Amino acid sequence: MLTIHDGNRRDFLRIGTLGLGGLALPGLLSGADSPGTRLGQDRSVVFLFLHGGPSQIETFDPKMTAPEGIRSATGEVKTCLPGVTFGGSFPRLARLADRLGVVRSFVSGDGNHDIKPIVGRDSFQSNLGAICSHIRGPNDDLTGLPTNVALFPRAVEPKAGPKQDGFGKFEATGIFGPSCAPFMPGAGGNLQRDMELRLSRDRLGDRRHLLQSFDQLKAGFDANADAMDASRAKAFQVLLKGAGDAFDLAKENGRTIDRYDTAPLVRPENIDKKWANYKHYVDNAKSLGRLMLLARRLCERGAGFVTVTTNFVWDMHADGNNAPMAEGMRYMGVPLDHAVSAFLDDVEARGLSKKILLVVCGEMGRTPRINKGGGRDHWGNLAPLLLAGGGLEMGRVVGQSTRNAGDAATEPVRIKHLIGTIMNAMYDVGKLRVQRGVPREVLTMAEYPTIPGL
Repeated sequence: MLTIHDGNRRDFLRIGTLGLGGLALPGLLSGADSPGTRLGQDRSVVFLFLHGGPSQIETFDPKMTAPEGIRSATGEVKTCLPGVTFGGSFPRLARLADRLGVVRSFVSGDGNHDIKPIVGRDSFQSNLGAICSHIRGPNDDLTGLPTNVALFPRAVEPKAGPKQDGFGKFEATGIFGPSCAPFMPGAGGNLQRDMELRLSRDRLGDRRHLLQSFDQLKAGFDANADAMDASRAKAFQVLLKGAGDAFDLAKENGRTIDRYDTAPLVRPENIDKKWANYKHYVDNAKSLGRLMLLARRLCERGAGFVTVTTNFVWDMHADGNNAPMAEGMRYMGVPLDHAVSAFLDDVEARGLSKKILLVVCGEMGRTPRINKGGGRDHWGNLAPLLLAGGGLEMGRVVGQSTRNAGDAATEPVRIKHLIGTIMNAMYDVGKLRVQRGVPREVLTMAEYPTIPGL
């Protein structure tokens, strides 16, 4: 616990352990190498999870030669790859298709609402980021940032609804233990539980006040640096710089923030309030671009695995809760196209494309045939999957679907292939095999087959 209090015009610091996604100050002070340091990998993953199950047809496999009722309800747009088209909501990504790996034979395995690509049977019921945290250590050696972070809309939009836990726990760590759980700003977690900064708990969840408190703590520390030894001074400077600056989008160039911003694209007044998901549609448009910007900032500063998840907005049944496909893609597809393309341009400009692997998918796809309300229902036989960067071979389409985009026409790519690809992109698997203390489950995942052709 870290406690700050004021007495005789001086701040006294009582340091034991300070939980910041599992940060332990004794580990920082020791200077010992973590397994991740010895493995020598410096890559990161941003896993953008489209909660609810996006349609494979209206995203990246539009099937415009199929009959009406099967083909994309949003039309198609030509990409920069000859003969390859995307759904009509994605003109910006279409121009960047040479930087993308599109998988048209991804089979998630069932049509259930859950979070199985990130936490499921194939990951031994652990958030994939917990593997990174176990291998590299809970915090980056240089910046002190958590190596495993999960971002929900409320991380950047204080008025957004709470994270939705009904279909799975993003903080699950399975065999790895609580120290490997993701740090979840704005959604509870170790920071709020384990830190006291003369701030009431109801205000600790307010990121603006939290950052102000970090600034106050730093000022107090600077004034009393002679009271602390050099190693502790270094640890505090690392901690404060990482925890304050990295999560503060106000530190970002204004033009960059504007390039990412998705709020102007879908105004609340242009979303039909008859849908029970209205508030979530609004939250998504306001937050998605800034979530992707925050993910880039975190990876740039030492985070290893960042989960970005929408709220439950991709379940386009055209029922009382959810809009039909054409309307729903106006609400969801347009911000997705903008946010992901801004992210790709930004990491390219910063020379980070090979160091950051972007993964985009949901828990399932949608039925080949549009239902009577204009929506598509649950479908586990085929789902969209998009990857970019991470040193993989891009500018290609992997696999093919059947004529109605209902099944894989070529060898299916499954969640195990996705996990194997992530593991091989992030780690030197040969070194993992001989690294002491690596659980057998991690080695099993490292041996999963990779996505062919990437």
